[in-house]
Amino acid sequence: MRADAAGVLGILGGTFDPVHFGHLRLAQEAADCLQLDGVRLIPAGQPRHRGTPGALAADRLAMVRLAAAGVTHFTVDAAEVLSEQPSYTVPTLERLRGELGETQPIVLIVGADAFAGLPRWHRWRELFALAHIGVATRPGYSLEPEQLAPELAAEFANRSATPEALRGAAGGCIVPFSMTPLEISATAIRALIGARRTPRFLVPDEVLDYIEAHSLYRQAP
Repeated sequence: MRADAAGVLGILGGTFDPVHFGHLRLAQEAADCLQLDGVRLIPAGQPRHRGTPGALAADRLAMVRLAAAGVTHFTVDAAEVLSEQPSYTVPTLERLRGELGETQPIVLIVGADAFAGLPRWHRWRELFALAHIGVATRPGYSLEPEQLAPELAAEFANRSATPEALRGAAGGCIVPFSMTPLEISATAIRALIGARRTPRFLVPDEVLDYIEAHSLYRQAP
């Protein structure tokens, strides 16, 4: 089934500066563990919670498209890159709801560290009316109540569910899943390139070729 057909659609947003195998593995393991019918990758155009990206939005979008090419259950959404507005998750989900309808199950895919910071997100309580949340866990990040902000711990206790529950509603559940630990970061990749070292085997070959052809990240962060 293609990624945007009727079924459970995963959403993975990010700066993707550059996209690497950690991002792609997260998308794949979310699809497997949460029984998703597809994953839509959404590069942020103007991320609000990070510094200025090392590559232009158009380059980051192009690299994500190269990385996703040939993976039938991955699609790429260019709307955030094309927008002149800052990228926030709730408006993005509202846009998707308008596109996909009110009954399409949508799963926002986040890491456990990002999930723990959810109370700092713009309009974060509105997320649950718009989507489910799939939380990728790995060693070093805990979802124990004492490790979460009280308001988030309460939401987690009330909304925790299994992957099977995702098909029964358009949103509102929180489903943790285990992810293979991969110590790959975009920051480290940019540093390697800035130091004139290769990030081969950390990014897809097509992405590496694009980086080299466009002389991206030549200055270390």
